[in-house]
Amino acid sequence: MTEKFQFNWLKAVQIGLIGGAVAVLVSLIGMVEAFNKRDIIAGVITMGQTLLFAIGLSVSYAAASRVGGQDWRAKLASGTLAGLMVASLIVGLVLLGKVINLRPVLVNASPPLFKILTFNQKDTALTIFYMLAAGAVIGLVAGLINSLPPRARRAVIAALLWVSILGLLQELIRITLTPWPQVTKAVSWMFAASKNQKGLSVLGAVVVFVGVGVAHYLWSGWKPTVQTRLGELPPTSQRSLRWGSLFLVAVLLLYLPNLLGPFLSEVATTVGLYILMGLGLNIVVGFAGLLDLGYVAFFAIGAYVMGLLTTTGGELTTSFEWTFWQALPVAVGASVLAGIILGVPVLHIRGDYLAIVTLGFGEIIRILALSDLLKPHIGGSQGIVQVARARIGSIVFGNAQTLYYMILVACLLGAFVALRLKDSRGGRAWMAMREDEDVAQAMGIDLVKTKLMAFAVGAAFSGLSGAIFASKLGTIYPHSFNLLISINALALIIVGGMGSIPGVIVGALALVGLPELLREFDEFRLLVYGGVLVAMMLYRPEGLWPEKTRQRELHAEEDAPTGEPIVELAGVTSAVTSGK
Repeated sequence: MTEKFQFNWLKAVQIGLIGGAVAVLVSLIGMVEAFNKRDIIAGVITMGQTLLFAIGLSVSYAAASRVGGQDWRAKLASGTLAGLMVASLIVGLVLLGKVINLRPVLVNASPPLFKILTFNQKDTALTIFYMLAAGAVIGLVAGLINSLPPRARRAVIAALLWVSILGLLQELIRITLTPWPQVTKAVSWMFAASKNQKGLSVLGAVVVFVGVGVAHYLWSGWKPTVQTRLGELPPTSQRSLRWGSLFLVAVLLLYLPNLLGPFLSEVATTVGLYILMGLGLNIVVGFAGLLDLGYVAFFAIGAYVMGLLTTTGGELTTSFEWTFWQALPVAVGASVLAGIILGVPVLHIRGDYLAIVTLGFGEIIRILALSDLLKPHIGGSQGIVQVARARIGSIVFGNAQTLYYMILVACLLGAFVALRLKDSRGGRAWMAMREDEDVAQAMGIDLVKTKLMAFAVGAAFSGLSGAIFASKLGTIYPHSFNLLISINALALIIVGGMGSIPGVIVGALALVGLPELLREFDEFRLLVYGGVLVAMMLYRPEGLWPEKTRQRELHAEEDAPTGEPIVELAGVTSAVTSGK
């Protein structure tokens, strides 16, 4: 090779083999076959095939990114080689399946899976050729995308994502547009014409790709100019613009249930409850740095207190029959008290030990709810039924479209409280304690008071969410309060951005809203969570919408002096000094 055309072929092979192993894994655990039931582009590509193509594209793009310099030929070669390695492992799986019956050990190695992998071809030589050619083409495309200028590259990636998202959610989009026949008719060309096919039409996919790509490209060029001109506006104009934007957002939020319909409103209420929990856990973990894995305990306490005080049926020994609004402050207060009770024994515990203790506290609450000792009072495994609905006059918050407004008010209240606390003296004390408890104590911060306040405020948010949850369902059971609730809440603030209030909303939409829309693939949720968290830690550790302070901390190396060499690894830039 000439001096100008050099690439690390061994690194490309290694990355490709890792990607191939991932592709084989998702095939053998049943994801490809399960996802193949949906079309992204009707009659052209299914969701299962898109999953495999996405793996090949991502891996090849990563291999092309490892090429030093801007030599487009080396990028194309690296991407193509990585794509071939991914395809070669899938070819190996297909050939192994032809020789050995894998189903006694790997039940998902079924004939439908091999039809998907082989493009429904029966000739072995032709199958191998198609698969390797597909891998090479995908790798070549990834290399081409990586070789584009940054502005064009981002536009192409955004266009591909939007085509995939709209193709995935096209059925829900059609259902949502049902009340507006004229709109449905106007956009019918975007979707498959046949009722037996689901997904975008070929024309729709092309129009979406081109439209999103061009819009993103143009906006990337206009954005700096727009921001500069907005910054030059007089203060009164900026204030008016800000208030106008808030007014439009408020109108959209108020009209949203009518726009979404019953099903998507149900999804919105679930997302709202997790946003409320995430706002509380964000105070404990994001602001104060206290890793709490038993956060579901406060959620359960709020729900059970609400159920106990408002139930009008069942076989409980005590029946108060309060209204929702009478029981709500008691439920929140009980959760706050539980937060303080948890905080007292763990005042001098940090890190992993704190996580273990709080995890144990959450399990204690769940086991107590299941125990025979408390069964006469809270129902045991049979739970509490006929929990009262919230009412305001003649308005009953009994369905998703009305309950949405109560959850919206609770989330707005929670966001307002969190914002005020963040910039308060207590909020600054939390952040100082998060950075270093010893230094914070030396500066005069009362760690006991600060920690207890964090646990109490976080528990209040969770208890409020639990109380609304109990009223929403009308029945509560101990199995609704397992460890997965805490994991989901923690995952959404990690993905959204630790310590970031807008990040909580983005994380809830990504990790709660999208899986709710894809409920038929629920068995793969934890696997997707794990993969998303690993990817976030590698490529965007600060989160999707990070807090400015944390973003500066995690990318402080990018501001290193020019004399220090910079190493780019998988999109995460770090300064490597000579002494490290």
